[in-house]
Amino acid sequence: MTLETTSRKPATIDRKLELFLTRDRVQQRVRELGTEIAHDFSGQTLLLVGVLKGAAIFLADLTRAIPLDCNFDFISVSSYGAATRSSGEVRIGRELYEPIANRAVLLIEDILDTGITLSAVQNHLLAQHPAVLKSVALLDKPSRRRLKIEADYVGFTIPDRFVVGYGMDFAERYRNLPDIYFVPEDIQQE
Repeated sequence: MTLETTSRKPATIDRKLELFLTRDRVQQRVRELGTEIAHDFSGQTLLLVGVLKGAAIFLADLTRAIPLDCNFDFISVSSYGAATRSSGEVRIGRELYEPIANRAVLLIEDILDTGITLSAVQNHLLAQHPAVLKSVALLDKPSRRRLKIEADYVGFTIPDRFVVGYGMDFAERYRNLPDIYFVPEDIQQE
C-alpha cells in the first residue's frame, strides 16, 4: 500500500474553497514553534492540553515537534455550534483526565479570534493551579479580538476570514483537509 504525498487539493473542494496555507508551510511553522517551545520549557516535563476538536491535528503534529518529555490531554469547549461566528458563551464539555496542579502546561488552540474561548479555558485551567500555563494558537485573527488577550506562541496571523482544514471545520466538515482554506462568504450562507 502506498501513501500519496502530493500537495494537490481534493477534487471535491476545488471550486468551493480558496487555498490559504499549504500543508508544507503549516508543517514548517509547526516545527519552528516546537523548537521555540522546547527552548522555553527546557528541562521540564510538559503537558500539552488541546482544545477539541479543532486543535487535535495541530496538537499531534506539535507534540512530535517538541523534543522534550511531554504528554497530552484534551479539553472540549463549545462556542460556535454550526455557526461561523462565536456565540460568546463558552461551555466546558470534556474535562482533563489528570490533575494539572504544579505542572508545566501548554494550552493548544487552533485559532484565536475573539479571545473569549482562550480566556475562559485559561481561567478554568488556572483555577487548577498549574506551575506555569502558556498558550499557543496556530492561527491568530487579531481584528476580531473582543478581549485583551494574546497567545504566548502564534503560528500565523490571518485576516478576518473563516478558515477550514487541518482540524478546523465548517459545520463539522473539512477537518480532514491537510491544507488550510478560506471559506467564501457564499458557502457560509448555505
